[in-house]
Amino acid sequence: MPAGGHSKSSGLKSQDSVFDEPTSALDPELTGEVLKVIKSLADLHIAMVIVTHEMAFAKDISHRVIFMADGVIVEEGTPEEVFASGNERTQSFLGRYGAML
Repeated sequence: MPAGGHSKSSGLKSQDSVFDEPTSALDPELTGEVLKVIKSLADLHIAMVIVTHEMAFAKDISHRVIFMADGVIVEEGTPEEVFASGNERTQSFLGRYGAML
């Protein structure tokens, strides 16, 4: 595929990044390092799409959150809107993270 081909076909700009569960198979030390790198990209205002179960991290760095279940968008909005949502499915999922959020 030519450079940038994927970006053009997906509607993303070449400087955008997509991370699909970037910490899923890492030990806690490496997880922290990866999250630091992603946070530094966010601090540089680099647009990213991140699929993650690191909910506290997502809440902290996101401008927009989409919560999906069974391949369907259940809810989307700002982190404040989604994490404070009254939606039963959203709260059921977020409740697993307890005090971390």
